[in-house]
Parts: sequence; structure tokens; C-alpha cells
Amino acid sequence: MTSQTADGSPRRLRGRAAEASILTNLVDLVGRGHSAVLATVIRTDRSVPRHPGAKMLVTDDGHRFGSVGGGEMEARVIREAEACLADGRPRLLDYDLINPGAGDPGVCGGRVTIHLEPHMPPSTVLVIGCGHIGRAVTELAHWLGYRVVATDDRPGTAEEVTGADLVVAGPISEVLEQVVLTPRDHAVVVTRNTDLDVESLRHLLATEIGSIGVMGSARRWQTTCQSLADLGIALGDIERVTSPIGLELGAENPEEIAVS
Repeated sequence: MTSQTADGSPRRLRGRAAEASILTNLVDLVGRGHSAVLATVIRTDRSVPRHPGAKMLVTDDGHRFGSVGGGEMEARVIREAEACLADGRPRLLDYDLINPGAGDPGVCGGRVTIHLEPHMPPSTVLVIGCGHIGRAVTELAHWLGYRVVATDDRPGTAEEVTGADLVVAGPISEVLEQVVLTPRDHAVVVTRNTDLDVESLRHLLATEIGSIGVMGSARRWQTTCQSLADLGIALGDIERVTSPIGLELGAENPEEIAVS
């Protein structure tokens, strides 16, 4: 791994400095909303290219920092890291480096174990509707560690929403131009009428968002479902939505409803 000296010339980082640089990159990437996998050599036996503590970072945009040994073994680690980025599950990889003819990814004569640790940014909760309940949901979701995006079509209502990482005043179409929703993310629809529910859901169901919940009565949801069907939205897509949202806790005030 290299960095730059004060005069701009390259300087190779080794040992603890290289590891610290990788960890710094990891923190920076996740802080900017990227996902990355940290690969660490945790156990070795006999002759191997890298020893315990060696690290490599594989990012969601195809970049790599550091090395766990190079060659075919590292190529396999990178492929496993890409799979790790897709499913978010850690992995423990064991490689014999003895006989390529038998499928081993090396000839050093040893054995190496590598741990893959996925690091993902916080999941996003999109709160649509910044009334009393939407604000309570936003504050609670922020407290629980989510990245929260709050939106309302009324500019005055969308001002100073406590706990929101991003506030967008405008239609849902404008929100989705700024926010990419993934299967790890969630939407809470707490608008003031069914027309807004339908418009929000029409756009949300075109994304890969993991879950969608809509506040309201069962009767209101029936009306919304019919409107979605009239727009040609398939029943299977409509069934991605949970409504009425929440648990029967006897909640009355906005904070209680947010918890439910």
C-alpha cells in the first residue's frame, strides 16, 4: 500500500501503518454511505505469503486496498468478498497452498485462514409525511441508529425535523432522485390522505426497498389498494406493503404510535 510524502512522492506503507490506513479508509467509506468488506488473515501454518493481521479492503465500487497474499488465492478472496457485499454475511475462508493440480490457489506449501467482515452503512428509514406522527417516527428511528430521510410535499411542514439526516420538501419523485433505496431500507408512509399514499406507493413499489408500511385504518387501506390496482399495479407488488402498520398497543399520542 502506498501514500504520499510531503513533497508528493510515493511512500510505501508497511505493517501497522498499512493496517491503520486500511481501517481509516474503511471508516471513511462507510461514513460516506458505501459498503466494504474487510479481509483479515487470522491464522497461518508453514510457508504463506502473508501472516496474521494482514488486511485487504474490498469496496462496493470495485476498489481494493491492501493485500492478503496476491495471486489466485487473493482473486478467490475478492470473489468471496463480492458475495459478502451482496448478502451481508461474514465468512471464514481456508486455503491450502500446496498443489494447484488439486485445485489449491498456490504453491507456498502452507495453509491460511482469512476472515471476511462486511461493513455496511446504517439502513435508511424513509418517513413520508412530516406531521406529528411522522416527526415522532423520525426521532425514534434516528435514536435506534437508522439513517433517516424525512419528506413532505408541504415545504413549511418539512422544516426542522428533529432526527432527520436529510429532509426533502417536495413530491416523492424528487426524493427518489436524491435517495437510492435498497433491500436493506424501509419506508414508513404517514401522510394525510389516500391520494398521497397512492402516489408514494406507486413510486416506492418501483424500487428495491425492503419493507413498506402505511399508517391508517383497514378501510383506508382497501381504498388505497383499489386505487393502486386501477393504476395497473400487480397484486404481488401491492402485497409488499404492510397496512395498517404497527402493533395493537392502545397507542394514542404521536410518540406512542411511533413506538407501535
